[in-house]
Amino acid sequence: MTEISGTGRTTDESRTNDEVWIVGATGRVGRGVTARLAARGLTVVPVGRSRERMVAAGAEAGLPGGMKVVVADSAERIADEIMRERPRVVVNTMGAYAATAPVIARACMPGGHYVDQANDVVAVEGLLALHDEAVRAGSTLVTGAGFGVLATEAVVAKLCEGRPAPHRARVDSVASVAVEAGVLGAALAASLVDALTTGGRRYENGRLVTSRLGADPRRLAFPDGESAKSAGVASGELIAAHAVSGAPFVTATSALAPTSPLMRALLPPLGRLLSVPALRRLAVDRLGRVRIKKAAPRPREHSWGHAVVEWADGTRREGWLRAGDGMDYTADVTATVTELLARGVGIPGAWTPAAALGPDLATAAGGTFVLD
Repeated sequence: MTEISGTGRTTDESRTNDEVWIVGATGRVGRGVTARLAARGLTVVPVGRSRERMVAAGAEAGLPGGMKVVVADSAERIADEIMRERPRVVVNTMGAYAATAPVIARACMPGGHYVDQANDVVAVEGLLALHDEAVRAGSTLVTGAGFGVLATEAVVAKLCEGRPAPHRARVDSVASVAVEAGVLGAALAASLVDALTTGGRRYENGRLVTSRLGADPRRLAFPDGESAKSAGVASGELIAAHAVSGAPFVTATSALAPTSPLMRALLPPLGRLLSVPALRRLAVDRLGRVRIKKAAPRPREHSWGHAVVEWADGTRREGWLRAGDGMDYTADVTATVTELLARGVGIPGAWTPAAALGPDLATAAGGTFVLD
């Protein structure tokens, strides 16, 4: 593992215990993070609605018999328990981050730290808006601790090292993920619906503006010879790429965005329809209950984060971050960030992953840079 050195140590950790709480520990990412942190010797506490499911998942992840679990069924009740018991780090994998992240992150302060995997514009911007509050509280809050944000943000940071702010940046996130049999789940369902209702975004002249979801479809040819389609989307990658580069013009695409002309035509009216709160709740509930009957391997060997950065003088640089299964890499990123925060590495504030801990976090979590 690449060694990462923090630039500071939070100031109020004496107010916390040494526990790491995993909210949503029975989900795919939650189980993966729990297993990784338990193997690294941290004191891990599952948090969720069902004691029985958490005990079973904890045992599968390697937690000891008689493990502590925290039963709470809402972000507000989880926040109450955090304020009462003061864990060192809280990892939020429950989804609906625009609503849950501020509630849980504020409960961690002062002195406690917070990590999530948010990847939509509203949730990422909402967590980053707590920066000054977190600085005063001596807490480190990290949002977007997963494949998409880190795999693109870290490449942009590497390409821009030692150079002035570029004129333009583009990032592309192409995860390759094995599908598990079972229920789709509320967290993923909410993310999919939120992507539809948010539509597209891009930066023009330094301002975040509306664009069409699925704009600028393209086929990306990867360094390993494989390829995949991607298209424009509003995402945490966009926010992080703009922040780390300082470029006034930034776009982001994802392989999750639709690229067919028919789907791109249907998305705007569907997004407007799902913006009605009652219809959104219904869609999230129904989609979250969808059962995937058969597991499937990931479609490509690697997941790729990609960036192209251009300067006003015509200089152009391109780079990639190669990882394995996108969901597994997300669990690796979250576990690595969490372990570093638990051991006192990092500085107070609210950040995206590479902004908090540097671009080499991407290799510490198991990725590989391929830079021009």
